[in-house]
Amino acid sequence: MPRTFVWHRTRGPKKTEPNTLTQGKVLIKQVKSGIGQTARMRATLEALGLRHHQDSVVQQDSPALRGMIMRVRHLVKVTPTKE
Repeated sequence: MPRTFVWHRTRGPKKTEPNTLTQGKVLIKQVKSGIGQTARMRATLEALGLRHHQDSVVQQDSPALRGMIMRVRHLVKVTPTKE
């Protein structure tokens, strides 16, 4: 059976929209360990800036950040902050 979908890295948008950031910041706290999770989830935690259990970081809210949070939503707790 032939493949129906082929991914090309040259396909897709050449640049992102300039207004992708939202106004606020969010506090992200890791509440569960990344041990036993997939390597992709551990890499996402590292990309968020979370190095160990009970670590917390403040990040500028954006659609990309929301996508990373969605991937590890069972390991983190997110609250809005005024920093």
